[in-house]
Order: sequence, then structure tokens, then C-alpha cells
Amino acid sequence: MHITSTITLNNGVAIPRLGFGVFKSKPGTETENAVAYALITGCRHIDTAQIYRNEKDVGEALRKSEVPRDDFFITTKIWNNNQGYDKTMRTFDESLDVMGLSYIDLLLIHWPLEKLRKETWKALEKLYNEKRCRAIGVSNYTVNHLKEMEDYAEITPAVNQVEFHPFLYQKELLNYCIIKNITLTAYSPLTRGEKLNDETLVSIAGRYNKTPAQILIRWCLQHDLVVLPKSVHRERILENANVFDFEIADADMQILDSLNENFRVAWDPTDVP
Repeated sequence: MHITSTITLNNGVAIPRLGFGVFKSKPGTETENAVAYALITGCRHIDTAQIYRNEKDVGEALRKSEVPRDDFFITTKIWNNNQGYDKTMRTFDESLDVMGLSYIDLLLIHWPLEKLRKETWKALEKLYNEKRCRAIGVSNYTVNHLKEMEDYAEITPAVNQVEFHPFLYQKELLNYCIIKNITLTAYSPLTRGEKLNDETLVSIAGRYNKTPAQILIRWCLQHDLVVLPKSVHRERILENANVFDFEIADADMQILDSLNENFRVAWDPTDVP
């Protein structure tokens, strides 16, 4: 496994295992510079969203880079107030325009809005069939939301992007996605720093001469997830990419698996009907 290693989605498209998130990266030079440095480190998967308000800056960094379009993978997401068939179609065009791209690699529904998620998915299916995005998926969907999709989806989502780390080890959801051949993508894998001082995590990191953040990223990779660490600091971007020169032993993986306490730093979609 290396920084450009990929997972093959259920439609045959290859998605890089290590991505780079830009949630809460400030629009403008902060996002642009962070993406530029992520590309320099070798990362080829950038994850943005309409609600982040930095799609333009992601596109600017990509245009200024020397990385050919076919070599990078871009994910964006349809935000809640843009859901619904017509709005999705229109705002997808806006996302393309602001990023200066002719297609998106992966388009996700950002949140399972009860009254709009079905027609929003139908719009994603149309965009996929028109080859305007290479893969489509969802974010923050529970097992119940995914099961519901079986009643109306003509295309099985390629990805479900959710908060995932040892302190929120959603094993039931992961197993369901494995059975249905849906790739699970982990956002907030570093717990937004909230658990980096956990004694067990720090102890395991010391055994490998790695940082707690690197252990969290590697744990995700060894669970065959796509993982999206985020930082705007060069040294941390480099640190987060330096996770391919070691492997966590099975015994330590089991210890990390046991840390689950349903701890969340982001939204909880559990009770969304």
C-alpha cells in the first residue's frame, strides 16, 4: 500500500484510499494553499462540498498544479438546500463551473433529507448516466437509509461517507456496506483532535514511533476504508500522508477496535427518519 493506492468501487472506478478533506478550511488562499501542498505530498484525492464554500479554491489549486486532470479524484456533495431533482441538476452545474471542471469523479448526497433524498438520488443517477460524474454515493446514511434506497435506487451507491474512527467504530454499518459492496469513507478520522491524547492511542503510537494521528489514519486504511484527514498546516499534511511505511499489528488493531464509545464530533444521523 502507498499514497496513490486505490480501492475499486462497485462500478469499476478506482478511488484513492487516502484523500484530503477541506471541511472548515477557509475560502481563499487557506484552502488553495492546503490543497496545493496535499498534491505536492502525493495525495490525489480531494474532498469538498457545496456547503464548505471552497469549491472555487479547490479548483484554483488544481488548475495551478502540474497534475493532469485524469490523475486526480474530486468529490463534492449536494447540500440540503440544494436537494430535490431540479435544484440538484442546477447546482451540480454551478459546482462544475466554479471548480472549472467538465466532470466530477464522485458526487454525494450530503445528508439524508427525509422528503427529498429519493428525488435527489434520481438526479444523481441521471448525472451518472450522462457521464457527468464517474460515481455517485451518499454521506451520513445509516443502515436504515441504505436499506430504504433498495426500494427506489436503480444504481447502488458506490460510497457512503460517514464519521468513522476507533471511538466511533460503526461496525454494523461497515459490515452492511461490505455486504452491499458500498465503499465506506471515513471523515473526521482524527476526531478533530479531541481524542489524540487518549492514553491507549498514545501508547500504541509510541510502539510504532508514529503520532496518534498517523495511527488513526492507518487504522482506517487497514479496515479497507477510504480516509479523509484534514489540515491546513504543511507539517501536519505531510505527517498525515506518512502512513505507508508501517503496519499496525493484529493485536493492536483489536485494542483500537475496542475503543468504541459512540463518540461523535459531527452530525448524528441516527434518528433521521
